[in-house]
This record gives sequence, structure tokens and C-alpha cells, in this order.
Amino acid sequence: MSDMTVAAGRRSRWGLFIAPVILLILAVAWSGFWFYAASQAEIAADAWRAQEAKSGRIYDCAKRSVAGFPFRFEVQCSGASVALVSQNASKTPFTAKLDNILVLAQVYDPKRVIAEFTAPATLTDGVTQNTFVVNWSKGRSSVVGLPAVPERASIVFEEPTVNRVDGGAQVPLARAKQIELHGRLADGSPSDHPVIETVLQIAQGSIQGVHPLLAEPFEADTRAKITGLSDLTPKPWPQRFREIQAAGGHIEIVQSRIQQGEMIAVAAGTLGLSANGRLDGELQMTVTGLERVIPALGIEKMLEEGVPQATLDRVAPGVKSQDLNNLFGALDRAVPGLGKVIKQNANAGVAAGINSIGTESTLEGKKARSFPLKFVDGNVLLGPVKVGQIPPLY
Repeated sequence: MSDMTVAAGRRSRWGLFIAPVILLILAVAWSGFWFYAASQAEIAADAWRAQEAKSGRIYDCAKRSVAGFPFRFEVQCSGASVALVSQNASKTPFTAKLDNILVLAQVYDPKRVIAEFTAPATLTDGVTQNTFVVNWSKGRSSVVGLPAVPERASIVFEEPTVNRVDGGAQVPLARAKQIELHGRLADGSPSDHPVIETVLQIAQGSIQGVHPLLAEPFEADTRAKITGLSDLTPKPWPQRFREIQAAGGHIEIVQSRIQQGEMIAVAAGTLGLSANGRLDGELQMTVTGLERVIPALGIEKMLEEGVPQATLDRVAPGVKSQDLNNLFGALDRAVPGLGKVIKQNANAGVAAGINSIGTESTLEGKKARSFPLKFVDGNVLLGPVKVGQIPPLY
């Protein structure tokens, strides 16, 4: 056998080992990269928590672990909690505890993070000491743009329910088939006057314990645009609202649609903030099916049984329940039966009042009424009539 033949054989045998060696080197390098990136992810998470704490939002995990090797990162947070702390740190106005959060990110796309939430969540109001339990069948969110300020985010809950804890029992408050909240950066940049677009969608939502009308399922789809933000760095909400007011920012309700049975209501307009931190602005509303909604309000029954003071405080601030009952009594004494007639025709009177405020319109092929809903320093006005008041946002 010639020397050339032996050399060729040796080269061919070395060729058998080259590919496995290269693969081994790549595997070791990839493993080193993954574990380094995982450690950096934990460092980034700790830095984010410290940044959020400066804004009064304290996040914590009873147990945290990182897995997902080799192609993704899985951060498991068991016994998750968040606490909102007031500026002077003397009170904790809000705390939430969650069973488990799983955060997922692909190695090849680390800026997109997906999170899955395990129910239930317990929410506690530190001011009123009320406790609420929130459940859902599936909860997940998606955030794009990390580790910097997110450019786009969404959160979805399937079959969410909210119950208030009363003693040892849970009292139903609200439920829905699905709730979705989406937000994205529409203009500007995260660090320079961003404009945010949001979409809130509720499928088969209902609210219990307030009024029978609200207990009936409804569909909601609201799209809004927020301007006046200086940046998207973490800040306490009162500070952020003050910045919006100082910059002349506003919330533009681009489109809002609510449907409950045959009643459909759409609204659009712009809301800003007064110097007192209260809502200012106007929404133009168009509603169909009012003739079915007004009787469901039960105004006639309320007048027959006596209007609770708490209800009057909401719909007619300054009017006393006893004064109203005395008025109906005086009408009956002056003209027997007059007070009763007025009570029995209350619904018709309210309908006539709304009709006098609004104008005839058409909504999705049905007869409707259009009217302005005004907000003046927190006061909610339907035409000239005050129908409610919204507390200040800061």
C-alpha cells in the first residue's frame, strides 16, 4: 500500500469525526448562550421590579424558576403578588395575589413575551378592606417590544367572574364569556409623547347586585385614543393624569358600541381633564330600544315604594327622599289621586323628557334617538339634567 493511499485513509477517518465535533462545540456554545441569557433575563426582571417599585407597584414571587432549554425561556412565578403603595408609603390601597404566572419567550424572538395566568386571583382594597375573588378558565397576555417599553400589548380572559367576599361566602358581582384588552403605540415614541390606541371588547358581560337591567348579558366594543402622555416610563397614575391635563391631552372615544337585547347604543366624542382632575367633554350618543329600557328601570315602582336616599344622591343630588314623599303626599291632599297618577306615569314622563332632549335618528336600520352626554368638571349631564357625578382622577 502506497503512502498516498494511507494518507487518504487517515483523512477519510478524520472526516468521520469532524461533523460530530462541530456539533458538540455548537451544542456547548448554545448551552452557554442559553444559560447566560437566562441569567440576564432574571437580572432584567429584577431591574424591572425595582423600577416599578419606584412608581408604587411592588411585584413579588414566592418562588421563581427559569426553564425551557434549549429553544425558549420559561419563567415560572408561583405565589405571585402585586401591591400598589401610596406616595407616602403609609398605606397599601390595593393588593392582588395570584396562584401562578408562566412567562414564555422564544430564544429567536426575545422581544415578544407571552404570559399565562392561573386562577384564582384575590384582590384586596386596603382602604375599604373589601376582598374580591376573580376566576377565569383561561387567562393570557402578549407583549411586544420588551425589554424596553412595550410597543404593543394585549390581555384576554375567558369566562372571567368577579365575586365579593362577604363573611365566608362569595357574592357574584360580574361575569363575562370573554374580555379582551388591546393597546398599541399609534404615534410618537415610548420616550417622546406617545399616542396610544386601545380596544376593549366584552362578550356576554353582566353585572349583578346593582340593577336587574345590568344583570342581563350585554356586548361591548370600545375603541379609544389617548394623547397628552409625556412618555411610557412607569409612573403612579395620579402623576400621569396630571401630565395629561397639563399637556391638554384627552381621551378620544373613536367608537363605542353596546348592545343588550334589542337596545343598541353607540357613542363617540372627546373627554379631557379639568384642573381639578375631573372629566370634561362631550359624547354624542345614539340609542335604539329606549322604549324597552325605561320601563325596565323601574322608576314607577321606586316612586310607589319610596325612593332610597342613596339612589336620589346618584340621580338627583341634593334632593331628600323624605321631601319627595312629602311632595307626593301634598299632591294627594290637594287633588286626591294626583300623586298616584304622577307615580304611575313616571316612566312615560322620563321617556318624554329624553325625547325632548334628543333628536330622531336611525341606528342600524332601527328608529333611534340621538342626544349629547356632557361631562362638566365631573358632573354627567343628559341635556340640562344631571344624571351622575364621577370622582376626580387625582
